[in-house]
Amino acid sequence: MLRISVEGNRFQDPQGRERIFHGLNLKAGNEPEKHLGWLDENFFRRSAELGFWLLRLGICWESFEPEKGRYNEALLRKVDEIFALAEKFGVYIFLDMHQDLYASFQIGNGNGAPDWACISDGYKRKKTRFVWAEGYFWSKAVHRCFDHFWANTPVYGKGLQEHFTEVWQMLARRYGEKPALLGFDILNEPFPGTPGGKIFRKLIAKLAQVCFVSPKVRRVKFLKTVTNKETRGYTLDVITPEVLYKVVKGGAAEKILRKFYDGQYSPFIAKVTKAIREITPNGVIFVEQCYWSNIAVPFSMTLPQGEDICYSPHGYDFTVDTPGYAFANNERVGAIFAENRRAQLQLDVPVVVGEWGGGGEGESFFPHIEYLMNLFDSYNWSNAYFTYGDGFFDRPIIRVISRPYPIAVNGRIDSFFVDTKNKIFTLEYTPGEKAHPTEIYLPNGFRSAEAGDGAEFCQRGNILSVTTKANKIVVYYN
Repeated sequence: MLRISVEGNRFQDPQGRERIFHGLNLKAGNEPEKHLGWLDENFFRRSAELGFWLLRLGICWESFEPEKGRYNEALLRKVDEIFALAEKFGVYIFLDMHQDLYASFQIGNGNGAPDWACISDGYKRKKTRFVWAEGYFWSKAVHRCFDHFWANTPVYGKGLQEHFTEVWQMLARRYGEKPALLGFDILNEPFPGTPGGKIFRKLIAKLAQVCFVSPKVRRVKFLKTVTNKETRGYTLDVITPEVLYKVVKGGAAEKILRKFYDGQYSPFIAKVTKAIREITPNGVIFVEQCYWSNIAVPFSMTLPQGEDICYSPHGYDFTVDTPGYAFANNERVGAIFAENRRAQLQLDVPVVVGEWGGGGEGESFFPHIEYLMNLFDSYNWSNAYFTYGDGFFDRPIIRVISRPYPIAVNGRIDSFFVDTKNKIFTLEYTPGEKAHPTEIYLPNGFRSAEAGDGAEFCQRGNILSVTTKANKIVVYYN
């Protein structure tokens, strides 16, 4: 497998070809023995056949180091096997240090840090009533644990962040030379702690102000839909992109979050990156945004200089994790990812959308999925669908997310587009100086292709290889 690096805002291989990745998430969480069992030879074979040559492998700190200084060797041997299988089938892996609500301490609806790294100042988490994320909104136990993490409070003679970076160094030492390694996703959806709770209150207050002051919000309809059980799934349609930006931008919430990005998160990313680079020069550093930036509160930070770094935003409609997600609003989610695009252009790094998609919303949800894939393609973004579960490859959703895309392009991509109705794939690019092949994934092969005079075509399984000096390739696929 070719080692992938970063050049400006794109991924490239040693041949100078721009690379795009389509992939999947596997969140093992705090039950790795159960979930990692799905990642067998059949998984990687089918994943490659369906065009998913990227795996975001999510495992938690508590799983790697349940006892201080004692690593879970059985789990690591399983991850060794996963890397070997990924290499066999050409699938790249980036390791995701996952967390939700900081940890699973006291009650098990979170994951992340081991119990010994949880300092909640005596506060206890309450059981979830509505959605899993409510602990972020008002749980003092969750907030205090994060407060101590960002303050680097000493435990067992070292700061919490020092313990955390030692885990990453162990993983870098073990997997840094693996051919299948794409990179290290340092921390899933970092949360600011107590300031994060303040952000929630500021956002709710601003939303109420905008909804009841803006002449474009039909307040009577809004109130009726809130109280009507049959229409409650549509309630959030009043939050248009215009309303969303008024709520999340330029106010107190953005100011609080910017302080977190500048004061805690940027130095933390620099610290962990430095620790990883002490072990290996390999692997792209994946930088995520705070949970609140998932809904378009602006992301901004200072990245370590001279490093292979990519931005890995997440994005879902506000109705995620509720029955209303079947009615996800394209324009609103598009506005969220437009804010991610602004951040990318400011940072000048490539993007892998680390989480997007949904669960069991049914086929009525498919147009939303296709809308997002078209949007990602328009930005030349890679992505990893959330999430893989047992039997996923046999679900109807595969018809939507397994589709043509450029795996490796000889030069620099200008644009690419998939016309799923007429089954036409179009790629425009600036050719490289040497005639390396451009590789395109096609789910069911191709009928014909156009790429100018002298083009040579070769199909290997689901990959169409094209060698040409032209700047446009059009493929008619099955």
